[in-house]
Amino acid sequence: MSSYQAIPRTGSLVVYKSRPARVLAAAEKIEIEIEGGQTKRVRPKDILALHPGPIASLAQIRPPEVHPQEAWELLEGSETDLKELAELLYGEHSPGAAWGAWEWLAEGLWFEGTPEALRPRALELIERDRAERETKARAEQAWAALLARLRAGRIEPEDREPLQEVERLATLQGEHSRILKALGFDETPVSAYRLLVAVGYWSPTHNPYPTRVGAPTTNPELPIPPLDAAAEIPGEPARLDLTHLPAFAIDDEGNQDPDDAISIDGERVWIHVADVAALVPPDSELDREARARGANLYLPEGTLHMLPVAITEQLGLGLQERSPALSFGLRLDAEGEIAAIEIQPSLVRVQRLSYAEADRRLADPPLAELAERAERYRQRRLAQGAAEIDLPEVSVRVRAGEVLIRPVERSGARAMVTELMLMAGEAAARYCQQHALPIPFATQATPERIEQPTSMAGMVAYRRLFKPSRTVVGEPGRHFGLGLDAYARATSPLRRYADLLVHQQLRAHLRGSEPLSVAQVSQRAGEADQGGLLVRRAERQSNLHWKLVYLARRPQWTGEGVVVELQERKATVLIPELALETRVRAKQPLALDQRVPLALVEVDLAQAECQFRIPG
Repeated sequence: MSSYQAIPRTGSLVVYKSRPARVLAAAEKIEIEIEGGQTKRVRPKDILALHPGPIASLAQIRPPEVHPQEAWELLEGSETDLKELAELLYGEHSPGAAWGAWEWLAEGLWFEGTPEALRPRALELIERDRAERETKARAEQAWAALLARLRAGRIEPEDREPLQEVERLATLQGEHSRILKALGFDETPVSAYRLLVAVGYWSPTHNPYPTRVGAPTTNPELPIPPLDAAAEIPGEPARLDLTHLPAFAIDDEGNQDPDDAISIDGERVWIHVADVAALVPPDSELDREARARGANLYLPEGTLHMLPVAITEQLGLGLQERSPALSFGLRLDAEGEIAAIEIQPSLVRVQRLSYAEADRRLADPPLAELAERAERYRQRRLAQGAAEIDLPEVSVRVRAGEVLIRPVERSGARAMVTELMLMAGEAAARYCQQHALPIPFATQATPERIEQPTSMAGMVAYRRLFKPSRTVVGEPGRHFGLGLDAYARATSPLRRYADLLVHQQLRAHLRGSEPLSVAQVSQRAGEADQGGLLVRRAERQSNLHWKLVYLARRPQWTGEGVVVELQERKATVLIPELALETRVRAKQPLALDQRVPLALVEVDLAQAECQFRIPG
């Protein structure tokens, strides 16, 4: 048995859990004293004898500082034990020298082996391990410095890269964060959001929701072919020249993608739609990109397009002197039924108007005639059970950092344009049905009961009965909300893939080529629906986020709400000026449609929540 394995005697120096200890008594179990003066009873195999001592105190074993290189050089190519190493390092074999030699052996950089048989390590291994240890030490120092800065609520530019793990958790792209765990925070998106804002990685108003839901965050950048609107294209039907008709693209102020316009020629109403399918054929790179996105993403801070912006610049109606279009011509009978449907590639000259400008001209021709046709069509839809839900809507925009919330006015021009676009959608659906063209028809099931509510609470309750609209390829089905037996979205191909798909099928039919099959249309519509679902979710959550930012900047906000639902001791209140539903505690009995004053209590952007109270 070597001296390093022998049962140590009283007063000797041993190693216990990599730290020095002094033997107080040796028997079947050995009593030792460890640093700090504590005593323990351990088994012989739990310790390693280093020096017979005697030592009166562990304070005696502090060796002087030395560098091991000279001893390493003297031992090169040989093997020795801990006693000789201590003598080479410190010139003696004292308890302190024995402990110092053990520490150099245990460190594992210069020497390797056991106390009975140790040897110097190869120089290349020393250099490799030393570099690794230095790298690790620098990383540990950087990690400690990062945590210190985060606890102090600040960051340096080099901190942005490690904080990406927190950002991934905050945007639902990851599940764990080493940083949050080290700081003692819950590993949740809410905690991640709070930290990123607190340290300035994100601005206090950062909108995480498009990334969270997996929606696009940049515009597509793909090459687009040029389109000479007036040129004859072999195999394509000639464009019908309608530039002699006054045509109007009527949109919200500041709209950047005008894709529909209206005009009238005697009894025939024309709805002109940007001819996007002329540049985006099925299965082209542009088509696949638009299909994956599903629709434009309209955020308060800006628009992310499903197609390259240059396509809008080229095809947006009224953005060029003459615009290529796919025009839907139709007549309405006295009951508002559509007849004599004509669909033609066309060339139009379009004037752009805001809704406010159109309202001022609504009593004058040709808008007056178009408004009359629109109202005739609306009355037919209402007679067929269409639901009119007139709840408050607002436009939320962020401009130069300022959140602007404005009501969407129910103007005559807006109502007219809505009806004319529905008219075109029904015309497209009926035309495709007549010609056996597979397209994505939009349908909506009839709710459990049919009403025509006039109060705000009634409309909210009725809306909750509605089933989501569905896409059906093949035979059209009834769309309850619109009061139509056949309908397809066809007037926004710059903004919605389903509309572009309808246009692709119509163009194939018009030039006499084979359209996509039912299976192909179903697959494409399904893919676009998935992208569109993400877009709608991102829009809904982003609008709420910026409404909360608006409120957070106005901690003294007061306003008025309308009670739209009653629960025990609580009520759901709709705030018209924000188009925001919230729940409040009711100290006194409330009635449906009662208007109540509200005061803001708190806004929590990380939780996407706000609280109000009824004063008094």
